[in-house]
Amino acid sequence: MQHKTVLLYEAVDGLQLSPSDTVVDATFGSGGHARLITQILDKDGCYIGIDADETALDEKKLGDISPQIHLVHDNFSQITNILRSLHIEKVDAILADLGWRMEQFADGEKGFSFMHDGPLHMTFGKPEDYTFTAEDIVNDWEEHVLADVFYGYAEERYARRIAKAIVEARKSKRITSTLQLVEIVEYALPKAAKKGKINPATKVFQALRIAVNDELTVLESFIKDAFMVLKPGGRLAIITFHSIEDRVVKHSFRELKDAELATLMTKKPIAPSEEELKENPRARSAKLRIITKNV
Repeated sequence: MQHKTVLLYEAVDGLQLSPSDTVVDATFGSGGHARLITQILDKDGCYIGIDADETALDEKKLGDISPQIHLVHDNFSQITNILRSLHIEKVDAILADLGWRMEQFADGEKGFSFMHDGPLHMTFGKPEDYTFTAEDIVNDWEEHVLADVFYGYAEERYARRIAKAIVEARKSKRITSTLQLVEIVEYALPKAAKKGKINPATKVFQALRIAVNDELTVLESFIKDAFMVLKPGGRLAIITFHSIEDRVVKHSFRELKDAELATLMTKKPIAPSEEELKENPRARSAKLRIITKNV
């Protein structure tokens, strides 16, 4: 299945770009937003694309382009250091799409997919660069901590049942693969919870991924640093895909507004149109929020 960029025009239009702007695309991904942004910029413009997944960074995705291009393999939490290394002090616009590329779920190599078997890693980069992986969490963390992670990071209703099932399962055999974990989760859930449209293991996988990559802390840090490197009048746009992410963005933006440092361009988040949802049902949970820096 080919990846479809969510809220493509809404996000880029919301940045209100000029041809000579310097723009940071904090999550290069499939290059959908990147292509549209680079079509707007001219030879005096500059595009910086960042991605923690090195396999995503391919300039061929951009087609014929005229602005200066920088593709950087790093986490967007390093935005300040990235710009410093490029000798750029301030930028006109920043976009972060927190969604996932379909390619990342095409096989089980990184452990993100509950449809394909693979090692239980769930790391953006190389597993050896991480303090721990999802395998370490499910095998070593205490039952009550697992339950807190599943509920706190994914609002999993059956967090305690699942945590108990994992602890029981690991007593006889270490949990090392994605489908092994899926089987345990499905066993723990009541029949009614298995009849939904989404895979029963979706929330558990989401919670583990957030924990492994410390996503919420990284997001909070990114918003603060991104705001600092914006020029006055510059815009920051963020697309989220679940309520916990959106809550972080909402509260961070509101704090900047209350301090009179920023203006909310979206009092309510922008959601995909009915037309987009027909073409891409996976976009149903997407929310776009935008702020402008006042000073």
